[in-house]
Amino acid sequence: MRDGSLNLDDFEDLIERPDSGLRRDAEDRRARTALPVKALGRLDELGGWLAAAQSSVPVRPVVSPRLVLFAGDHGVAELGVSGRAAGTARQLVQGVLDGESPGVILARRLGVEVRVVDMSVDCAEDELPPDVTRHRVRRSSGRLDFEDTLTAEEAEQAFRAGMAVADEEADAGTDLVVLGDLSVGGTTAAGTLIATLCGTDASVVTGRGGAGIDDLAWMRKCAAIRDGLRRARPVQGDQLELLATVGGADLTAMTGFLLQCAARRTPVILDGVVSGACALVAQRVAFRAPDWWLAGQANDEPALGKALDRMALEPLTEHGVSVGGGVGALLALPLVQAAAQLAAELPELPEQQDDAEDGDGDGDGPSGGAGAASALDAT
Repeated sequence: MRDGSLNLDDFEDLIERPDSGLRRDAEDRRARTALPVKALGRLDELGGWLAAAQSSVPVRPVVSPRLVLFAGDHGVAELGVSGRAAGTARQLVQGVLDGESPGVILARRLGVEVRVVDMSVDCAEDELPPDVTRHRVRRSSGRLDFEDTLTAEEAEQAFRAGMAVADEEADAGTDLVVLGDLSVGGTTAAGTLIATLCGTDASVVTGRGGAGIDDLAWMRKCAAIRDGLRRARPVQGDQLELLATVGGADLTAMTGFLLQCAARRTPVILDGVVSGACALVAQRVAFRAPDWWLAGQANDEPALGKALDRMALEPLTEHGVSVGGGVGALLALPLVQAAAQLAAELPELPEQQDDAEDGDGDGDGPSGGAGAASALDAT
């Protein structure tokens, strides 16, 4: 399919797991605080994960997160598989630029900077700012039900664009990425990828999408995924060819972005089914990559549940959010930031002297074992 200049197998060597030794150090430090073990629930687990990802004990607070949104139209939307009209991703992008979309409203509330990356929005380039369109590959992606969504050259260009964005974020000091999409027809492409890699039928992964669809549109979407599956299954062993066949420019770029973030040791919170599908493809490229990602949410999209289960990622929230644009992942961000802050600032207890050195083995004094246990119980 391609000339070999982009070898995805290299990621297998480039991506290492977060430092498990530092994770154990973080757990030991946590055990030396006044709070009982497991008192913070999932926050303790997140604190250990952050220590390993940051290679730092104590954990550093998350101070420079960024919401990165990849945008694109999908030709399959012409079949009426989305609650939005085909070719209207520009409206989603404009809503972000105008500060009116749910994702950007939440990001503003949380103090998170937002970046939009147009990969295949179906409008003239001069209709959007140059910093949004500079990585664009084409106007809309092909119809996955009967044609490739990208040429081989376009797939490589989109993948490399995603890698470049990841490098730019890492170099800018972004310490956590919240990843989302602004797509029309993207959940159909995502469902096709997930069904292909999980070996399931179209009906098992077909959801209602972020815009919501009626039963007739659901049947059209299911048929489109079924037709896409027939084309995708023969090429599922080559992940870049798979993305070119049914993924489209935005999903291809997101896959490259996720892999390069893992290579650059930049943690990522995944949003919905589109980012989940890209993560599943990336896992096929480098099996250690999911250790750098958090699942921001679970929702009613059946394909998302399939993808997260395959990657053994446990969602941080479950609010039924399917609107896209990073909203579900943004809702999980305060939880991650809280875990970081607690892991960074919880003080360790001073070391206790051995009772035997005091010549008092009954443990009844203020520094005795019974007294210490009572203090913890009271906490």
